[in-house]
Amino acid sequence: MSVNGETPSSTAVDNSFWAIVREAFSGSERDLTTGSIGISLFILSIPMIIEMLAESLFAIVDVFYVAHLGANAVAVVGLTESLMFVIYSAAIGLSIGASASVARRIGEKDPDGAAQATTHALYIGLAVSVIFAVAGICLASPLLKMMHAEPDVIEQGVAFTQIMLGSNFVVVFLFLINSIFRGSGDAAIAMKVVWFANLLNIVLAPLFIFGIGPFPQLGVTGAAVGTSIGRGLGVLLAAYFLFFGKRRFTMAAQHWTIDLGHLWRLVKVSAPGVLQFFVQTASWIGIVRVIAGFGTDAVAGYQIGIRMIMFGLLPSVGLANAASTLVGQNLGAGDPERAEKAVWTAVRYNAVGMSLIGLAFVILDRWIVTTFFTTETIVVGFASDSLRIIAYGFLFYAIGMVLETAFNGAGDTWTPTILNFIIFWLFEIPFAYILAYPLGFGPHGAFWGITVSFSLMAVVAFFVFRRGRWKAKTI
Repeated sequence: MSVNGETPSSTAVDNSFWAIVREAFSGSERDLTTGSIGISLFILSIPMIIEMLAESLFAIVDVFYVAHLGANAVAVVGLTESLMFVIYSAAIGLSIGASASVARRIGEKDPDGAAQATTHALYIGLAVSVIFAVAGICLASPLLKMMHAEPDVIEQGVAFTQIMLGSNFVVVFLFLINSIFRGSGDAAIAMKVVWFANLLNIVLAPLFIFGIGPFPQLGVTGAAVGTSIGRGLGVLLAAYFLFFGKRRFTMAAQHWTIDLGHLWRLVKVSAPGVLQFFVQTASWIGIVRVIAGFGTDAVAGYQIGIRMIMFGLLPSVGLANAASTLVGQNLGAGDPERAEKAVWTAVRYNAVGMSLIGLAFVILDRWIVTTFFTTETIVVGFASDSLRIIAYGFLFYAIGMVLETAFNGAGDTWTPTILNFIIFWLFEIPFAYILAYPLGFGPHGAFWGITVSFSLMAVVAFFVFRRGRWKAKTI
């Protein structure tokens, strides 16, 4: 049996279905610039999808345990997660630049260049994390006040916030090192690292929160301690694989010599990535503000619906990241046509998969909400409607997500950043507001605003991508 309808290669590489599945989970050494694009996408996307699933569990696990401590503790976690949003933006933006640079060097068969890109990405990550740590430790209380936290919430949560912001390097380096693995084609390592960190968090968080056995009872602060230790040990495991594991390049002493020109090139690629993620994610805050005018039930229903949407999109994120790696490596190999073919192949696979998931959400919207979330009639109505309406656009989301991520893989981080700003800030939020209020559609207007905007993003990204300027991008 073979993947993508292609016969197994005449080389020693085993392209049978189960061999490819094992390769996806255990790690691959194959050259991603040759051979079946379908097989390459499969090997990369499966561990990336599972990695995305694991990453999404961190905040869920903390809230689950902390919920037993009361509303103030939950508020502490929620408010701090909002502050961590800036750190996530920086970490993901740096990861985009690191992944694109490493992928390009791997495609060029330049292991020294990949090693240098890695060390300089780590330097930038260290500088950024130190700045955030100092600011977070010193300004935790004022930051919580800025978020309109009540005095008793601040008193209970300032230590939690200091630990989470002060130890932000575990977030930055977990994202950063895993992006280096993904860029080099070692997606299975990144998957294993995130699951290792997650399992530690699941075990450690309740021990420190509730003081089980010899562990101190730290309350909500214990969630920060458990999460930071879990992520920190995950970083150590990632560092072990990076420095001592079997990999596609080796870092030597000369690669740690700082090259200001190389640092600047990485910053130029990464900075728009930071802004890109910030613009896209912050637009969701604007939508929440539109919906908030219709009451708590509408906001609660929307939050349920959008969490299911985000969960449903995880496979799409994994496949899009796989396409990004193939774009970077094949551009590095001097084969832009294969890079483009990889993108359109990923688009087709993603369109089919996301359409099926979207159809399931449309048909089972109310069942999903009442089975897994709530049975409150009004909230169920808003939640099921938001889930169904937003799911109508899954076909377009699938296309747009792959195309946007492909730009990043080519090192063209400005194009998706500009598209995000235009579509989500200049169009989506005003459009959702007009539908919701002047035109009288209420919260449903905001739901339709999301669907129309993301669909429009896919259409615009399609035409911009077809112009092909990304193929000439140098990094």
